Amino acid sequence: MQRHLALSAAGFHPGGIAVDWRVRPHDREIVHQICELTGVSPVIAQVLAVRDITHPREIQSFLETKLTQLHPPQTLPGVPAAVELLHRAATAGKRIAIYGDYDCDGITATAILYLTLRALQANVTYFVPDRFEDGYGLNAQQIRALRDKGTELIVTVDCGAGSPTEADVARQLGMQLIITDHHQPSAELPIAEALVHPALPGSDYPFPYLCGAGVAFKLAWALCQRAAGSDKLPERLRKLLFQLIVLAAVGTVADVVPLLGENRILVHHGLKLLPQFGGVGLHALAREAKLGPKSHYTAEDLAFTLAPRLNAAGRLGSARLAVELLESPQYINNLNKSRESIERAMVRQAKELVAEHYDPQDDPALVLTAAGWHPGVIGIVAGRLAEEYQIPVVIISPEVKEGQPYVGSGRSARGIHLHQALQRSASWLVGFGGHPAAAGLKILPEQIDSFREAFCQAVVELEPSGKRQRELRIDVEAPLWLLDVPTIRQLEQLAPFGHENPRPVLCTLGANLAGEPRKMGSDERHLAVEIQQQNTKLRAVAFGKADWCEHLVFGTEHKYDFAFKPVINEFRGRQQVELHLIDYRPQQPI
Repeated sequence: MQRHLALSAAGFHPGGIAVDWRVRPHDREIVHQICELTGVSPVIAQVLAVRDITHPREIQSFLETKLTQLHPPQTLPGVPAAVELLHRAATAGKRIAIYGDYDCDGITATAILYLTLRALQANVTYFVPDRFEDGYGLNAQQIRALRDKGTELIVTVDCGAGSPTEADVARQLGMQLIITDHHQPSAELPIAEALVHPALPGSDYPFPYLCGAGVAFKLAWALCQRAAGSDKLPERLRKLLFQLIVLAAVGTVADVVPLLGENRILVHHGLKLLPQFGGVGLHALAREAKLGPKSHYTAEDLAFTLAPRLNAAGRLGSARLAVELLESPQYINNLNKSRESIERAMVRQAKELVAEHYDPQDDPALVLTAAGWHPGVIGIVAGRLAEEYQIPVVIISPEVKEGQPYVGSGRSARGIHLHQALQRSASWLVGFGGHPAAAGLKILPEQIDSFREAFCQAVVELEPSGKRQRELRIDVEAPLWLLDVPTIRQLEQLAPFGHENPRPVLCTLGANLAGEPRKMGSDERHLAVEIQQQNTKLRAVAFGKADWCEHLVFGTEHKYDFAFKPVINEFRGRQQVELHLIDYRPQQPI
């Protein structure tokens, strides 16, 4: 028998979007069976059930997360051919160039192959394109420049699958080309000696969602096995592989690919290996960010602290700095501070535009542009707005060279396939590329209004449910007394959390404030409050929600429903459960 709590009354969003609360349906009998099978708390069993992880083998695999669950690298399409080409080139001393990308995924993918080929004593260098001068993907001018420097073999990472014309240029120049990528391939596949891609048409590879760094890791792993002449690696290469897993984890989290399957395995072990095998650069960057050193890192540490700093190099400075194993962490940290300042200003301006000209409650998507918007930050701003308004957002920057198309970056929401939405509105674009959750584009200024109309129509057609919905999907409704430290520790076994495997959202009904809410943080942007339900009190914080202080009222007669993500807060050796609030509303009847 299924139970579906439809908490349909909207939560509180001052100045924002009202969101319906929906507790996800689950079968009580299945939850009971999971509890008996695993011994986990009913809270964790319900999370597994609502995420369709119910088979004993699936549950065991999900909770154990072993490296041996990774598919053999040779099964990834194109890897066997690429390995032989690179092994022969390295042995012969041919000059190899890795052609990377300027975002965090491309930066880590470049470092993965560079470290591997250097360890195998190859004659290797790398090139990372400039976001503004060269643009995304293979660039014919830079291919010619590499040839002039004596390059005989180019290996792309995180790009190339959509560059058939540029692949022809390399071939005409007499260069060998290996493409490793994960983005949507162009209709005409590029011609190369090897095309390594987890989602090629006709491929039966069981996990098509690897990012560029994940693909590079698989190729590096196979190269190490080829050099060792065995699946079992010597200690030197085994330690190298541990370092590469850390880099693959950073790239995977940064690129917002599903944290399931192989991605989840790589991130899980990358986080465990980071303290020992993160390298001088990452550790220095963590110190600069006041993140560590730590004995245990989370995917959120990568997503919100380390990855943005690596991305900042490509957005505002030189991505090559990040590839050079972060030998200048202080400089990269300063770049990130500049990026944060620009981002805050752009988000504020974008929200003003929305308030003046649009209605996110009714508009299916947003396409925004304004003078002065930095092209290196538009993707972050699009992500912020997509998360807040729960609709796909495209941000377009006119800050390009005179005569060049404007550049745009989009982020999705509510499961809408962004790349497909762009395909349906492509007649108004100069070009585009990306994947379901994030994409980039180029557009002529006079086409923006027509593109906006076509893109919004495409989003309406691609709505998974067939109708507009803004929901807060809640995994479990639970009383506060169930949320003790052992239970939340069990919840952490479902980590790493991220895209398609979000940190579980819980709600509790009919609680009150145990004290006055207060603002916190150096700029008083956040809220702290103690929540009480019967005899249980828990500390709660709401980041960026200091304005809630004006609406939450202390007193047992004022009852609220709270939606939150529970975490374990460690302070001076003491562990306690803390609630990270997402939403609240006056208590509603079920």
